[in-house]
Amino acid sequence: MSKLIVYSGGMDSTVLLYRYAGDITLAVSFDYDSKHNEREIEYARLNTEKLNIEHLVVRIDFVGKYFSSHLLKTGGDIPEGHYTDPVMKQTVVPFRNGIMLSIACGLAESRKLKSVLIANHTGDHPIYPDCRGDFIKAMGEAMHHGTYINVQLESPFLSMNKRDVALLGKEAGVDFSLTWSCYKGGESHCGRCGTCIERKEALDGFDPTIYEQTEVRK
Repeated sequence: MSKLIVYSGGMDSTVLLYRYAGDITLAVSFDYDSKHNEREIEYARLNTEKLNIEHLVVRIDFVGKYFSSHLLKTGGDIPEGHYTDPVMKQTVVPFRNGIMLSIACGLAESRKLKSVLIANHTGDHPIYPDCRGDFIKAMGEAMHHGTYINVQLESPFLSMNKRDVALLGKEAGVDFSLTWSCYKGGESHCGRCGTCIERKEALDGFDPTIYEQTEVRK
């Protein structure tokens, strides 16, 4: 076991967690004061306990204090509509993956873990620049050259869409009811925000999620 996973408790990172469980030593979640952090981390704890993988929650509250994004508790309302709609750019937390991966890289070297896993996929690319291939390549090179043990960045889902990831999770026996997607962070998935709509599309035919309502408000 020589891998660290950046693990939110969401669908994609949970599939990654289960697929590489035998190689993962440490799962790291970040609490950055997003509206849905508490719900995600709750499920991250459940899944890591189930797999007997050490789980560390790193508090980076400076993001919530100083950054601008509707995804944060300090931001405006979460937009509703499809995940690829331009309005979803309001949910971008500037350089979030860069910050998280930098911390994860330092933790990996401190624990002498050779690889860091991240679960970004093609559905993230239109809206989130720090999920795209060019960023992952550049960040991977920085992590490799900036550490004595040459930490590697692995992004196995980079060329896959969310449906592909969901099907991998189904094959691996992932309980998707123990994952969280909704950016609003309520008692149940709203069914209207971009990440809920994308979740429905990905899990079509085997979706155990209870949604507040199924139609997007106009």
